Amino acid sequence: MRKKAEIETAFSPTHSLALVGAFYLVGVGGAGMSGLARMLRHRGYHVGGSDLGGSVEYERLVEEGFDELSIGHSREAVERFLENHSDPVAIVLSDAIDLATSPEYKAAQERGIPVVRRSQALGWILREYRVIAVTGTHGKTTTTGMVGAGLIASGLDPVVVVGATVPEWGGPIREGNGEYAVVEACEAYDSYQDIEPFLVVLTNLEGDHLDYHGSYESLRDSMVRFVSKVGKEGGLVYCADDRGASEVAELTDVRCLPYGLSRAWLQQVSNKFELGIDVDALPSGKDLDLYLPGDHNRMNATAALAAASFINEGGPCVDLAAFEHGLKRFTGAERRMQVLATSPVTVIDDYAHHPSEIAVTLQAVRERYPNRRVIAVFQPHLYSRTKDAYEEFAASLDIADLVFVTDIYPAREQPIPGVSSARIGEKCYRPVRYVPSRHLLPREVAAIVQDGDVVIAMGAGNISEFGPDLIAELERVQTPRPRRVLVALGGDSSEREVSLHSGRAVAAALRKIGVEVEVQDLSDLLLRRGTVQSLIGSNRPDVVFLAVHGTNQEDGAVQGLLELLHIPYTGSGIQASALAMDKEMTKKVLAREGIPVPRGVLVRSVEDEIPVSLPVVVKPNAQGSTVGLTFARTPEELRLGIEKALAFDKSVLVEELIEGMEISTPVLVDRALPPVEIAPVSGVYDFGNKYTPGATEEIVPARLPAEVLAKAQETALAAHRALGCSGATRTDAIVRNGEVIVLEVNTLPGMTGTSLLPNSAAAAGISFEELCRIIMEDALSRHASKT
Repeated sequence: MRKKAEIETAFSPTHSLALVGAFYLVGVGGAGMSGLARMLRHRGYHVGGSDLGGSVEYERLVEEGFDELSIGHSREAVERFLENHSDPVAIVLSDAIDLATSPEYKAAQERGIPVVRRSQALGWILREYRVIAVTGTHGKTTTTGMVGAGLIASGLDPVVVVGATVPEWGGPIREGNGEYAVVEACEAYDSYQDIEPFLVVLTNLEGDHLDYHGSYESLRDSMVRFVSKVGKEGGLVYCADDRGASEVAELTDVRCLPYGLSRAWLQQVSNKFELGIDVDALPSGKDLDLYLPGDHNRMNATAALAAASFINEGGPCVDLAAFEHGLKRFTGAERRMQVLATSPVTVIDDYAHHPSEIAVTLQAVRERYPNRRVIAVFQPHLYSRTKDAYEEFAASLDIADLVFVTDIYPAREQPIPGVSSARIGEKCYRPVRYVPSRHLLPREVAAIVQDGDVVIAMGAGNISEFGPDLIAELERVQTPRPRRVLVALGGDSSEREVSLHSGRAVAAALRKIGVEVEVQDLSDLLLRRGTVQSLIGSNRPDVVFLAVHGTNQEDGAVQGLLELLHIPYTGSGIQASALAMDKEMTKKVLAREGIPVPRGVLVRSVEDEIPVSLPVVVKPNAQGSTVGLTFARTPEELRLGIEKALAFDKSVLVEELIEGMEISTPVLVDRALPPVEIAPVSGVYDFGNKYTPGATEEIVPARLPAEVLAKAQETALAAHRALGCSGATRTDAIVRNGEVIVLEVNTLPGMTGTSLLPNSAAAAGISFEELCRIIMEDALSRHASKT
């Protein structure tokens, strides 16, 4: 944010550009700066520059052959540019650049290179033209374009400088060989004071950019100073329907020409100021058949016609009929009611970011698209602009039928405590949805939009990305295609190798049933590639099938990542996964629900007291079911078992060894499957026997009485529900004298050839392919109900 003292002392005078032959633009990817780059090159200057990120305008410049641009701000880039050019160089800074942290500014100071603002360089370029400066709080861009279009149609071949790309001109700049230059002149940071106008067109004036001007009165006085720069041959064309513009006209001594949609009001103005104007002879846009809809655009057209009329007061110069024809054909600038799609949903992008702009824009949308549902998607711009206008924003947005509000675009500002766009939503009486992350807006809107709706995105920040993203999201939703699944395998736990087998088996099964499958190791994705690009945007998977095991995989870590990405995934959520992975916490939860569990103690050292009699089972507290497992029958075996387990985890669970039949009972989407009897050949069910084919006999159903089998299923289902689990789980237990004692619950059961869940499902008549399908569809169903 520029300060007045900074503007007065930190920049070189404009006349220092007189001998310059090369310009380095810092912030070259902005709309205004990219236009300046084109103007400078058109006039034969060497142009280089840098930008923080690769904006659309930056990419356009590269495509147009600007080959001395770079991403990121650095001193080195400036030094290279200086080495490549023998001509004197000037640095041009966007007002978005902070001088205190700019390496380019520091390099220029040390080298004695002139540093100017974008507005200074623009004013210097325009010094030979008769400048028509279009200014005001709202409507500058469209009015500038309309005046330019009219003068072009009249054959006057003007230079036109607009603050946004005009598609029919191929950019924000239209070069010409005539004597006129039509320029959008912005009041932010007094940048328009660097322009010497022949004619000022003032569309309106409201309190805005008060972070710099301080008050409306200060802004008004600044506008008066700008208008007063007009020479004797020039003047002010202003909107008499607007109080602020009328105040400026009253306070300046230059010749004034009012315009407006109300001829009665214009006559009152003429009489008040003794202008002697024949109001009936003034042009009016009220009855024009414009391409652009809305009263605000008819007012903009009236301003353009008034400007043409003013020019003609010095002698016929503008062919008004041709001017009007050109004005009527003007299709507008980017982000000014720009229609991006028309079917099955109309998608519009607009720059409106002030309450009154939002109101007139939504009214224009209703005019163009009568009897259709209008959905407004709004991103506030600046904390300072938002904090005092919650009710005004809400009142304007209520013109729509449904409102989405996302977080504030800060631009140059730091957050202000207590200021939130959510408070705008609180003031709306129309249905409103607050979506803090704008990246989620396309999904949220696509989920509720209907054929025939009109969706309009509004704001001055990066909300411009929403429209194309929504169109891509709608195409994703509406285009028939196979289910797209990412099978996550591998990971960084001690059960990585097992996970690779599970993932490959799942991927093969899903492909058999016609699912589009991508196999991905998430650890590889994050630690080697350092990107989650494949998990975002319209090409993201429909669901992630978690075929991973162990720490960071089934303890809530991966689940948390996918929650942040808002992607459905199989298995339990963050909390249930974390609880189930913590064996001691699982026991506490289950015991509270009356489910039998072994007695035990949690230790962190071989020196800790162990109030459990031998024999015991020793295992890491938060690892897979058999990782680091020891059966200890002597004190020495206990000590060695604890040391072994501590190699896998910082805490170790020592439990009583319960003699009996070991079983595992899967739960599939809240349905208990047949219990599996686990009978290792060696008598010990450890990691090796669990995963080595033939090392363990798995009998389905377990050789237990019917009532015990039923009890095992009831217990597994109760444990599943007590922990808040979802999808498929597997409850390991020991059956002793008919009692089912739960050892632990696994939230992501193995899916290999020796895994218990697939074997149990097969006994229940569920094929492996069908099992994978059920787990996948359950994840999608749960996500849909949540959102």
